[in-house]
Amino acid sequence: MKEGVSLPLIENEKKSAAKEAVKLIKDGMIVGIGTGSTVNYFIEELGKRVASGLKVKGVSSSMRSSDLARGYGIEIVDDFQGYMDIDVDGADQVDGNGNLIKGGGGALLREKIVAYNSRNVCIIVDSQKMAGDKFGTFPLPVEVTPYFASGTIKHIEKLGAQCKLRQNGNFVTDNGNLIADCEFGQIRDPGNLEKMIRSIPGVVEVGLFVGMASEIIVGSENSARIIKLK
Repeated sequence: MKEGVSLPLIENEKKSAAKEAVKLIKDGMIVGIGTGSTVNYFIEELGKRVASGLKVKGVSSSMRSSDLARGYGIEIVDDFQGYMDIDVDGADQVDGNGNLIKGGGGALLREKIVAYNSRNVCIIVDSQKMAGDKFGTFPLPVEVTPYFASGTIKHIEKLGAQCKLRQNGNFVTDNGNLIADCEFGQIRDPGNLEKMIRSIPGVVEVGLFVGMASEIIVGSENSARIIKLK
């Protein structure tokens, strides 16, 4: 959090982004639902529209989001086989080209699957997530198999990172894997870094989402701005 920026302001920015995103949801859509604190506000707003008669189905990226969405009366489809009309998700950092670091909530594999299978990917963030030349200062989450995890991490570190297992290895994803949080410093070429990390056996997925976002909605205290990417 930047110095002088209050937590209530950031929460208002998250709410503003979520309210703007829910305007994109139309009757009959299949909606990808991400994971995280900003998405929680989106789920709440979508639930209000469903209560008012909107008919949609959701495909969620985590058990937490599924439970929350069902609590608001949103139908969740567990094994949807087609394309989502839109995926609404958050991000931990966004660079100047719309590339993302995701996985702070530990759902990066399912988030990437849902995004990849969506016609449009709408990312909702507060203003602090727009990283500019500080892209990479948020530790990059990498999902790894429990089998030989320490060896996998050593290979990631050879690429220039300092890594540690989240919660000392006690954090387990919905897929039964572990998360390594990797500090690379500034990431100038996210596409190349993603490829190098994914080439390491034991790596399940990387929290770099390169060229996947269709638009970024950045919340402010009482409004939001939309950055179109595709």
